[in-house]
Amino acid sequence: MNEESRREQAPSDHAAQALPEYAERVLDVADLIPPGRVMTYGDIAEWLEEGGPRQVGRVMALYGEVVPWWRVVRSDGALLPGHELQALDRYREEGTPLRQASRAAQGHMPKLDMRRARWDGGDGDAGHGADDDTRAGTRADTRVDTTQEARPQAPEAHT
Repeated sequence: MNEESRREQAPSDHAAQALPEYAERVLDVADLIPPGRVMTYGDIAEWLEEGGPRQVGRVMALYGEVVPWWRVVRSDGALLPGHELQALDRYREEGTPLRQASRAAQGHMPKLDMRRARWDGGDGDAGHGADDDTRAGTRADTRVDTTQEARPQAPEAHT
């Protein structure tokens, strides 16, 4: 989706304004997420190498209705408060992996199965894998961190 068509579909109070460049970039990434897959707010910030989960969340809150917003999620897999039923319908329609809620959970609302649903932005349909070491396999792994040696390391926890 190009910027001009997004401006036409953006909420009325934002329609007259140009989309900020960062918002356009966030929305572009959200458009790339395949049906049945999700990325977290933090995943998108990491992909863009700019901002953080809150900034991505703000963009999605203001402009997200013009992209598949239900594919940009919280890292814990909880459905977006206030939009749970609408998102759940979309997840079921797309075959997004879900985990059943425990009986103790309020409203028995399922969560996303993040291990299976999370998309790393790669060409294939493979998710992030079994652990966080494989997260963001296409972008973050190719970046060289030259500041690693200068960062102080946290002391190891002793139990």
